[in-house]
Amino acid sequence: MSIREEFFAVNGVPAVRWTAETDPTTTARPLILIGHGGGHHKAHPAVLHRAHHFVRAGFAVVSVDVPNHGDRPTDDHYQRMATEIRTRAESGAELAPLLTAFHARVAKQTVGEWQAVLDHLECGPVGYWGISLGCGLGVPFVAAEPRVRAAVLGLGGAAAPALREAAAQITVPIEFLVQWDDERVPREQSVTLFDAFGSADKTLHANPGRHGDRLPEHELDSAVRFFTRHLTAPVTGVAEASPPTGRPG
Repeated sequence: MSIREEFFAVNGVPAVRWTAETDPTTTARPLILIGHGGGHHKAHPAVLHRAHHFVRAGFAVVSVDVPNHGDRPTDDHYQRMATEIRTRAESGAELAPLLTAFHARVAKQTVGEWQAVLDHLECGPVGYWGISLGCGLGVPFVAAEPRVRAAVLGLGGAAAPALREAAAQITVPIEFLVQWDDERVPREQSVTLFDAFGSADKTLHANPGRHGDRLPEHELDSAVRFFTRHLTAPVTGVAEASPPTGRPG
């Protein structure tokens, strides 16, 4: 399948959208917004791999550079916080409080930016995928954005009351990913965040590995099935929603 890659900006915020090259109806396609990880950017290889996988399964995908990442200008305050996070990580110090403060500060900016991108695209049903930084920013975004109908989140914890409160406001279906040996986000904090989600339909997926280890490929396949169930209109008389065109059998 040929995949179209379109770079654009909304109010000066850089973004990229991927769609099937032969698809003339991108506005009707379910859209997945991918939140990239810390130190990454909108077209990082990890984002690109997931984006292409989702497009081949019949979705449109968009990703946006968060402040101080990718093609965004350097922000001195964010840069100092990011440097401190790296320094603490290298020394083995506890990171959860600093990560939480960083995510909360950035989320105050990104929630509105991502909503403006959705306005610009005039998209169909929306799903969200984000782990690590993408989870820390994704929880308040999903809580605030009614167009999001399902979300895959993970590698995040509930160190801050504000994040638990935002999670409690989320009622859409959730898949939540945990790296069981995560050295950055204590396991019990991840479980606490999962428990805080207000969703009746939520599933926790735990895999062995540390924070920066590659997630098992089957989790991406699971995300495709998850978004297919929740973002694709059901066919009359059929209990299970039909998969988008191009989903692997």
